[in-house]
Amino acid sequence: MRICGVDIDGSKKLPYGLMKIRGVGINFAKAVIRALGLDADRRIGSLTDAEVKELENAITNPAKYGIPPYLFDRRKDLDTGADLHLIDPDLSLRQKMDIEFMKAIGCWKGIRHALGLKVRGQRTRTTGRTGKTVGVKRKAK
Repeated sequence: MRICGVDIDGSKKLPYGLMKIRGVGINFAKAVIRALGLDADRRIGSLTDAEVKELENAITNPAKYGIPPYLFDRRKDLDTGADLHLIDPDLSLRQKMDIEFMKAIGCWKGIRHALGLKVRGQRTRTTGRTGKTVGVKRKAK
């Protein structure tokens, strides 16, 4: 079955099949299914063409179906100020644009991204080493 440009195995149940779409998690998938009044135990392969179109429409425009904004993946967008839900190519493009924006303004996260270091406060003394990093050097005898 093809939903939102992604091939999904027809034997999977609805919420778990929808999770194969990048940008759709389990909570968002369950909210979409609940908003459309579908049974969560149904298999993806048993959907009709009309139900697939309705699912695609609900995933791309969740606000029209009464899905709460706290489930969206882009709240208060910097450009528009609106609550958005992005999927697949739009999501990856927007993430790249956000990282480039952080690099351009020179914020801490942008600097860490530019240097290829860990961004979210993880330790870097022992982990995340790349290249010719040596663990411990011993004294010569």
